[in-house]
Amino acid sequence: MFIRLIYYGTAQLNRSEQEVWLMPMGYLMDLWECHKQFTGIAKPKQEIFIDDVIPVGI
Repeated sequence: MFIRLIYYGTAQLNRSEQEVWLMPMGYLMDLWECHKQFTGIAKPKQEIFIDDVIPVGI
């Protein structure tokens, strides 16, 4: 599993190996999920638009 995470961090996310080793696990997994959504590999569970968050008139 760690070999795969090192690969994801270095090859896919363009981070140095040392940076990947020192990165918190949750942050690395969040970056990987964002990368997958950006490239179209994964779909977000829920799409929220700015109009849903900030009501009109503020």
